[in-house]
Amino acid sequence: PQVVERCVAAAGYSVGEFAALVFAGALGFAEALYAVKVRAEAMQKASEAVPSGMLSVIGRREANYKFACLEARKHCESLGIDNPVCTVSNYLFPDSRVIAGHLQALEFLQENARKYYFKRTKMLPVSGAFHTRLMEPAVEPLAEVLKSIEIQKPLLCVYSNVDGKKYMHSKHIQKLLVKQVVSPVLWEQTMHSVYERKQGTEFPYTYEVGPGNQLGAILRQCNLKAWKQYKHVDALEDEEAADT
Repeated sequence: PQVVERCVAAAGYSVGEFAALVFAGALGFAEALYAVKVRAEAMQKASEAVPSGMLSVIGRREANYKFACLEARKHCESLGIDNPVCTVSNYLFPDSRVIAGHLQALEFLQENARKYYFKRTKMLPVSGAFHTRLMEPAVEPLAEVLKSIEIQKPLLCVYSNVDGKKYMHSKHIQKLLVKQVVSPVLWEQTMHSVYERKQGTEFPYTYEVGPGNQLGAILRQCNLKAWKQYKHVDALEDEEAADT
């Protein structure tokens, strides 16, 4: 309990941002859950409209992601695809990105991985190109539901995926949660914002709450000193203890 009382900042990855805002008192739990449901259904519908996906990439230092995406879009145009999408959708840690867009663009990048100095590529098991303009049909449904929800100023700093900066007020939260659907997740940049401090200042304790410890692995790559104060809290631990 004292950890929660002393908490100075929160952040959530993609849909996890709703959890961070609930934790910070900006959103009610039930309302946030409803907004997430509307968001998920609208994004799924948008995914079904265009064959698209997401490609996890580990690149060499020389990798130029923008150039690779540009060439992949040109490849799609040569196939007769109008206004193709291929862009970085998630910034994870140095030399690691998720690229999202039309499936043909992602297949092209996998086939030409060596040319673009990609060390490793892996298709993610998702149904669409999240955090790109292919999700535009999901913008309006989420915007409508967020207008109907009471949003408070957070009780502690919550960092936005859209720009890696702190949310300022309730209208700011409403606007950026909608924008997040079609904007890249700037997680690497957010990590730098959260842990920026004067030399010699101690790093705070960091807790990753929920299934998996992927965000801890990313933190280790972004800031090793901050990661040394990291702990994973599995949401199911208490339930399992109660059952036994």
